[in-house]
Amino acid sequence: MHRSIPLLLAVGLLLGHPAASQAQVTRPAPQPAQVTRADTAAILLAASRDFQAEGMSQVAEALLQYLSERYPDTPAGATALDALRGLPAATSSQSSRVELQVWSTLYGLWLGVAIPAALGADGSEPYGLGLLVGGPGGFLAGRALAKSRPMSEGQVRAITFGGTWGTWQGFGWAEVLDIGEKEVCDGPGFCYVDESNAEEIIASMIVGGLAGIATGAVLSRKPISAGTATTVNFGGFWGTWFGVAGSVLADLEGDDLLAGTLVGGNAGILATALMAPGWDLSRNRARLISIAGVMGGLAGGGLDLLIQPDDEKVAIGIPLATSIAGLALGATLTRDRDRRASGSDDDGRHAAAGGESTTSPPAEGVLLHYAGGRLGVGVPAPFPTLMAVEGPRGSSWKPGWGVTLFRAAF
Repeated sequence: MHRSIPLLLAVGLLLGHPAASQAQVTRPAPQPAQVTRADTAAILLAASRDFQAEGMSQVAEALLQYLSERYPDTPAGATALDALRGLPAATSSQSSRVELQVWSTLYGLWLGVAIPAALGADGSEPYGLGLLVGGPGGFLAGRALAKSRPMSEGQVRAITFGGTWGTWQGFGWAEVLDIGEKEVCDGPGFCYVDESNAEEIIASMIVGGLAGIATGAVLSRKPISAGTATTVNFGGFWGTWFGVAGSVLADLEGDDLLAGTLVGGNAGILATALMAPGWDLSRNRARLISIAGVMGGLAGGGLDLLIQPDDEKVAIGIPLATSIAGLALGATLTRDRDRRASGSDDDGRHAAAGGESTTSPPAEGVLLHYAGGRLGVGVPAPFPTLMAVEGPRGSSWKPGWGVTLFRAAF
């Protein structure tokens, strides 16, 4: 017993020694394992299977769609894409299919009127037949495309926007290139340009629209989020506005002004298509940024009305500068929005999980949209139309563009 007392004292001194304490304090702590994209995707895939097993097929499909779009480079993302392709038509992206079918029906009606007009049909019978065939034909074509494979909202928007944008491009380039215009001479020195080329312009619109649909269908085979699609759509509209303003500032007129407008729109689409995936904006944030730009442009127009500048360049430069400032301000003020609203963003994950959406209703292609007791604001998208115009030779159909300012659902 007496011999053990010194041994216990020695052990106590060693434990109290600074070196021993330091060695104990500086012992490396175990590092937590880093979570990779593949791990996150695997967790989401497992959650989707759990929801499917519990009978919540819509939630499971929403998670699979999210996986296929955001994690396509992971094994779980590839598995999700295969699972989506194997889903029966009754459970695959119902809202996207409806949107595609509605748009294809309207486009079929447009073709039903445009094709007889492009062929120079007289009388009402060809147009009546076109409406009878075009509407159902467009609906069946959209239905077949929607049933061919599962498509997200962004993929559907690539097709519908491609058709609308291609129609606009067909109209614009036909005007720029003077397709169908002829020089008529009644004698030496009495020549003029016959601009009765409505048939050729309508034919160009048809070709452009079909080419746009085909391009959008090819692009839609890759994952496209709703936010990316909306960003690219707005990129086309803003590029068109910048093309108009830039052409005016460059003293372009006539066909050159229209050509600058068309090039600006295409440049806007190309730029946003390349950068939008990296930005990863939600649809709602893209719309907020765009409406901030619209408000800035309108503020610049108000300044023009107050100042009334005599110089055309100053008159166009003011709303150009204020719209750019509005876009920049909108991007700055909403930079944290997607992170804060990750639970209820535009991809529909919050609503699919049983939550109640608190966002304003979609207002794609329309200035104001009222639905569900809430008012949404967007940028009106032009759509092709035909207008009856009275001329020296009587009434004739002329191609034109319309916009929807207000839409309501009750």
